[in-house]
Amino acid sequence: MVAARYKRIVLKLSGEALSGEQGYGLEPKIVRSIAEQVKEVVNLGVEVAIVVGGGNIWRGKVGSEMGMDRANADYMGMLATVMNSLALQDSLENCGVETRVQTSIEMRQVAEPYIRRRAMRHLEKKRVVIFAAGTGNPYFSTDTTAALRAAEIDAEVILMAKNNVDGVYTADPMLDDTATKYEELTYLKMLNDGLGVMDSTASSLCMDNDIPLLVFNVTQEGNIKRAVSGEEIGTIIRGK
Repeated sequence: MVAARYKRIVLKLSGEALSGEQGYGLEPKIVRSIAEQVKEVVNLGVEVAIVVGGGNIWRGKVGSEMGMDRANADYMGMLATVMNSLALQDSLENCGVETRVQTSIEMRQVAEPYIRRRAMRHLEKKRVVIFAAGTGNPYFSTDTTAALRAAEIDAEVILMAKNNVDGVYTADPMLDDTATKYEELTYLKMLNDGLGVMDSTASSLCMDNDIPLLVFNVTQEGNIKRAVSGEEIGTIIRGK
């Protein structure tokens, strides 16, 4: 049996990772695939928390083009993450994985409010916990949410799942054929080189709390399990 390197993880999924090639909305096959991959990890005894973005449903850029107030646009993005979280919860439970959604904005008819101790208790009982609605505050990204929640629940690593690249490159590999992949990076180099893996607030949180970040491709079946098992995939980013 494959052994897990980590006991407790935060899996960061972009909204686009749930939309597949269509780039918007939810692709049922993709959502099901991610749920099955998470189940594999849970079966290894790993405690899994998930943070999902909302870019497949709403992007703040659209709001700014409409002349919308930034805070309102961000709140709409938070609601989009709740929709994604509920879809993922349903798919996980259809796979037989007990799951709880906790939201930073109270909506008790839909999900539990975020309470740190309750979240940790769920994890100890081997339930998957999905953190929705970002931090509950505008101007903060879901990357920052992942870093904050990872620090709060004492996660050992953040797994940042990408749907278009298999790690961090010196430049955008879609636009630059000469771009080369990093096997390992420091947060400081990532920030200094402007690599755009995650925003500076999230990076600083990870760096200050010594939380490693593994960037990998989620579209290849079994990659979440490989990442948890310590196989050399993607790019690992550390504080030093």
